[in-house]
Amino acid sequence: MTEKNLLKNEEAAVFELRKLYSSFGYQQFKMSKFEEYDLYVRNKSFLVSDHVITFTDTNGKLMALKPDVTLSIVKNSKDVPGCVQKVYYNENVYRVSGSSHSYKEIMQVGLECLGDIDDYAISEVVMLAAESLARISPDFVLDISHLGLLSAAIDATGISDEARQSLLRCVGEKNLHGVEELCSAEGIGEEKLIPLKTLMSSYGAPAAVLEKLEGLLTDEVFGEALKQLKSILSVVPSEKLRIDFSVINDMSYYNGIVLKGFISGIPQSILSGGQYDLMMQRAGRSSGAMGFAIYLDLLEELTSQRVEFDIDTVLLYDKSTDLKVLSDTVRELTAKGLSVTAQKAVPEKLKYRQLLKLNESEVEILEANA
Repeated sequence: MTEKNLLKNEEAAVFELRKLYSSFGYQQFKMSKFEEYDLYVRNKSFLVSDHVITFTDTNGKLMALKPDVTLSIVKNSKDVPGCVQKVYYNENVYRVSGSSHSYKEIMQVGLECLGDIDDYAISEVVMLAAESLARISPDFVLDISHLGLLSAAIDATGISDEARQSLLRCVGEKNLHGVEELCSAEGIGEEKLIPLKTLMSSYGAPAAVLEKLEGLLTDEVFGEALKQLKSILSVVPSEKLRIDFSVINDMSYYNGIVLKGFISGIPQSILSGGQYDLMMQRAGRSSGAMGFAIYLDLLEELTSQRVEFDIDTVLLYDKSTDLKVLSDTVRELTAKGLSVTAQKAVPEKLKYRQLLKLNESEVEILEANA
């Protein structure tokens, strides 16, 4: 992957993604920079990080700088029977950065589809997640899972509620041995593990994985979820989609389709999302919802590593240089697609491709880098 194939900064990504979401009828959602802290206390496990910056308002209420956007959208929207609210956002959130591991103001972009969502609405969100990654970099993978299938497979084992979280952790880590040990300790036979082990061992292109699952999972237990997954994937034509049942978001909030997106060069997901009807229910809502977020702080770290030069050209001049000649020279260079800074001396630590000096009306090349 080259620099030219990757959107170079947060601003470029935001601009490109806003155009994409607007073209599918998503409206921009604007919100305050802070919410009452209680909103995040009640939904701590929904957050990427439980580190929240708080302050006391003038009325004595404990407030928080917003660490998440989805919770604010759910709080500030309402159910309208038969309708779907489609919104996108580019907002700053305040939390521990995945790249610096310290508090940071992070630009987050994403979209939410709330209301009477159906398979079309879900497939549209999946398609936009794949297209979002494609707009950022051609070297991407979008992993997709279905918590309905996973939940049914876990239920089929008969594992206790106490061990369920440990089992989910093993599934998320693709730790088949750990699953077998947990179930053995609870006296669960090998036969009951077949559906779960089938899902855990199924990874790859949708067509191949779906064909395998249809032959091994019973229609009575898995049919509806499997049918939905197959239907949604049939209308999302992307060679970069992979079915991966280790993609697990908090199952007390999420149900159905869940997503994680990756681009080459970043070891963790830059996109995460899914269907969160259960969170809507916890908020007292009767409708469903699905969405995703893109973490641009990770993208910023990658682009900063890949940018070899800060600028193409440093053009040196002195106090005797004719103003019009200097202005015309800068315009000629920028017209060639070069970035240019006109300076009387080379700025400290600036990385440049070429160093030029303007002598009267002639340009002298002092230094050139490949």
